[in-house]
Amino acid sequence: MAEQLIHGLHAVAAALNHEPEQVRGLWLERQRRDGRMQALLDQAAGHGVAIHWADRAELDRLSGGARHQGVVARLVVRQPAHGEADLPALLAAADGPALLLVLDGVQDPHNLGACLRSAAAAGVQALIAPADRAAGLNATVRKVASGGADVVPFVSVTNLARTLRGLQEQGVWIVGAAGEADATLYEVDFTLPTAIVLGAEEKGLRRLTREVCDRLARIPMAGGIESLNVSVAAGIFLFEARRQRGANR
Repeated sequence: MAEQLIHGLHAVAAALNHEPEQVRGLWLERQRRDGRMQALLDQAAGHGVAIHWADRAELDRLSGGARHQGVVARLVVRQPAHGEADLPALLAAADGPALLLVLDGVQDPHNLGACLRSAAAAGVQALIAPADRAAGLNATVRKVASGGADVVPFVSVTNLARTLRGLQEQGVWIVGAAGEADATLYEVDFTLPTAIVLGAEEKGLRRLTREVCDRLARIPMAGGIESLNVSVAAGIFLFEARRQRGANR
């Protein structure tokens, strides 16, 4: 177990919704008394969470100077949230063909948070990332994810290539995003159990990760643009998968 301070109305409300037993205290700005703050107060009171009133300067200190919107919460969390051994159960719990998002070394917590938000909206069963040289779940990630970090299981693994091979053995199709791929994502069958793999900022997929992929696909782009932010690319791939799966129902 480890303690973590999170901030922002969406992130704190999501934690109270999905893991209230892990919220050990709220610090609220005493000068702010609006409807959103009252709703958060009522939510916390319903779970018996201790409330502490604080000045903005104290909240600035607790949040490390981040934009906290007048609220900081203390969580007690497991580290890591999930591991490779949890994947079979997560796959078995999928309602229909599994859809996974894999990030190969994404280090920017804002990008990870945005990917988690898109993954939650797309109904992804898990987001998988390597434990080393990659962003993990922290306060910034949770705030940017706007609740996505509490909806989508975050699976931290020690060997990404091994994890992907294990998924293949369980019948999951591995599709890597690569700008130089011959096929576009619109030529890929996402109705199968699929793990969509995206590489790190500016670097793309690592060689070992690329070699494990069953197929590579690109996003067709105009205007001389060569690449997109990883969170934007993740959203495009995930919602193409959603589109195909919806069309088949």
